[in-house]
Amino acid sequence: MWLNLTPSRRLLSLRWSLIQYRNITLENTTRKAAVDKVLSAFRSICGKDNVSLGEAIREQHGKDESVHRCRPPDVVVFPRCVEEVSALAKVCHDHNLPIIPFGTGTGLEGGVGAVKGGVCFSLRNMDQILDLHPEDFDVTVEPGVTRKALNAYLRDTGLWFPVDPGADASLCGMAATSASGTNAVRYGTMRENVMNLEVVLSNGTVIHTAGKGRRPRKTSAGYNLTNLFVGSEGTLGIITKTTLRLYGVPEAMVSAVCSFPSVQAAVDSTLQILQTGVPIARIEFLDDVMIDACNKFSSLSYPVTPTLFLEFHGSERSLEEQVSTAEEITHSNEGSDFQWARDAETRNRLWKARHDAWYAAQALRPGCKAYSTDVCVPLSRLPQIIVETKKDLLESRLTGPIAGHVGDGNFHCLMVVDPNDPDELHQVHLFTERLARRALAMDGTCTGEHGVGLGKRALLCEEVGPLAIQVMQGLKDSLDPGNLMNPGKILQRGEL
Repeated sequence: MWLNLTPSRRLLSLRWSLIQYRNITLENTTRKAAVDKVLSAFRSICGKDNVSLGEAIREQHGKDESVHRCRPPDVVVFPRCVEEVSALAKVCHDHNLPIIPFGTGTGLEGGVGAVKGGVCFSLRNMDQILDLHPEDFDVTVEPGVTRKALNAYLRDTGLWFPVDPGADASLCGMAATSASGTNAVRYGTMRENVMNLEVVLSNGTVIHTAGKGRRPRKTSAGYNLTNLFVGSEGTLGIITKTTLRLYGVPEAMVSAVCSFPSVQAAVDSTLQILQTGVPIARIEFLDDVMIDACNKFSSLSYPVTPTLFLEFHGSERSLEEQVSTAEEITHSNEGSDFQWARDAETRNRLWKARHDAWYAAQALRPGCKAYSTDVCVPLSRLPQIIVETKKDLLESRLTGPIAGHVGDGNFHCLMVVDPNDPDELHQVHLFTERLARRALAMDGTCTGEHGVGLGKRALLCEEVGPLAIQVMQGLKDSLDPGNLMNPGKILQRGEL
C-alpha cells in the first residue's frame, strides 16, 4: 500500500506518522510524570503494600484471556474498601490518569488492557459477602467475590446464584460485562439478576443505582441506572457492590445427553422444547468437532454427531413430565435415546466437560491458542447461521469447533490458531468479522455475552447505528467527561 502512494503522499503520510508518534510520546511522558507525583498519595490511601510498580504485576493486570496483546498499566493499586476506591479515583481524576477496573481477568474481549496507560484498580481485596437476606432471596457482594465463592457460602441456606459463565469470575465483573452462560435459558443473564449497584464514578463520587440499601424485586422509579452500568465494561464507573437475586436450590436435578443426525434436527428439538413450555434449565449444543474434542479431552464416549446437553430442575413429579415431553420431541427429530446423568457426581462430570470445551478445543492443536467468538441470533435463524458458519470454516481451512447456548440463540466458535502464524491470525480475524456480520444480517448481535471490549467497537457501530452511538457517547461524556474510565473500550473515539 505504501509503494502505491505518490512521493508527495508518502511525505504527508510520514509527517502525519511522526506527529502522531510525537504526540503519543509526549502523552506517555506527561502521564508517567503524573504517576510519579501521585504514588505517595496512593500509598497513604491504601498502604505501601497495596501499590505495585512491579513489571510482573503490571503485566498480569494488562491482559485477560482474549487474543489481544498485553497492555500493562503504569501502576496497580489494591483498594480494600469503597472509601479507598473513591479516594484513589479522586487522585486519578485530579491528575488526569486513566482508571482501569480489574476483577479476575477472565474476560474475552481485551477489556482490561490499559491502552492509554494509567492506574489499574485491582479489586480482589474487597471480598466480603454482605447483607444476605435469605427470606427475600437476595445478597450484596463486593467485587472480589466470585460466583463459586458465593455459592459455597450459600450452601447451607437452600439458595444459590445460578448465572454460570464457566469461568469462576468476579460477580461485579460479571455485572460489568453483562455475562450469562449455560443457565441463562431458565434464570436469565446478569442483566435480569442485578437489583442494585454501588458505583464509584471517575471523580470519586459514590452512587447507588437504585438508591442506597434498596432491594425491591421490581421498580418503575426513574431511569434504570442499574442496567445502564450492567454491561458498561468499566467505562462509566467502578462497580464496588452488587445486589443479586438468589433462587431456591431445586428439589431435584437431572441431566441428559442426546445425539442427532444433523444440526437442523438438534436446533429444531430445542425450539420445540421451548415452545411447549418445558422450563429447561440448560440446553447446550455441541457440533461433531466439538463433541469429538470433548470425548478426547474429558475421556467421554459420546457419538461424534451434533449433540445436545440438557438439564432439568424441579420437583421429582415435575421432572417426570419435563423429561417425558423432551424425550418425545427429540425422538420425533430422530434424536437418540437420552444418556442420563442422575447423580451429582455424574452430572458435575458432564457439565465440567462442557465448561472445559475451551481446553478441549486447544488440545486439538497442541501449542496453539484458542479464541472464542460470540454471536447471538433469533432462535429461528440458528440452524442457518450454524450451517453457513461450518461451511465457512471448512472453506477457510480453520479449526473452530462450535458450542452454544442454543436456548438463547447464542453460540461460540472456539477458534484454535497458531499465534506465530501471521497469515492464520489474519484469516481468523477475517472469519470472525464475517461471522459477526452474518449474525447482524440475521437480526442478531455481534456479542451475546462476552461484551465489546477492544475487538468489536466497529461492529457495535454497525449494529446499533450512528444515532444510538451518539447517545451512548453523550452518556459517557456526562458521567466521565475526561474519558478516564477504561478509555478505548466499547466506544471508538476518533483518536483511537
